[in-house]
Amino acid sequence: MNYKEEDLLALSGLQHYFYCKRQWALIEVERQWVENFFTAEGRLLHDRVDNKCIEHKEGVIIERSVSLKSEKLGIYGVADVVEFHKSESGIKLQNQEGLWMPKPIEYKRGMPKENICDRAQLCCQAMCLEELFGVKIENGYLFYWQTRRRVPVIFDEGLRTAVINACADMHDMINNGITPEVPEKAKCKNCSLFNVCIPEVRKNKSGKVEKYIDDNIHWFNEHA
Repeated sequence: MNYKEEDLLALSGLQHYFYCKRQWALIEVERQWVENFFTAEGRLLHDRVDNKCIEHKEGVIIERSVSLKSEKLGIYGVADVVEFHKSESGIKLQNQEGLWMPKPIEYKRGMPKENICDRAQLCCQAMCLEELFGVKIENGYLFYWQTRRRVPVIFDEGLRTAVINACADMHDMINNGITPEVPEKAKCKNCSLFNVCIPEVRKNKSGKVEKYIDDNIHWFNEHA
């Protein structure tokens, strides 16, 4: 199926989804958002590269702030950078000789992660570009500000399947107004939505929610 324009979801939400489904739902389903140091830093870093332009450098065409859309996945967004490299299996570009293969480049704060959050977001960008240009993109790059290095990402079938399933799940949660409960292995540290999510209360399964609230009120009264 193809999604309608008004049903498209933000591609950037994939990173939130793979980090914590509940975090994604709080933002997209319940429309709640709180910024902290880490989200502010990430936004400012993206603002530095969010400058729509086209450059030519050492045989590579570099396009910044590229609009993306996939009606198949029901996703829209913006790629920080798309590089076009000469390739026999590439596409034709206006006013350019030869064939060119697009490769998405995404800028991230911090360092490379063990989870697939960043890789899934980049893979989804590639899948949007594939739908637009009718090519198969094998790989792209994540650039981390802390290390100042590019990390290559291979868009294998496992990663692609994870993206497809995630997009379908996000649409299902939106359509049905679902906000998942706090997962058993919640990654709450540094989450800007911690005070909205209140995971310690929601994770409490022993019927002692009242005690948790009373303890926190007692602490507040002592330190007010």
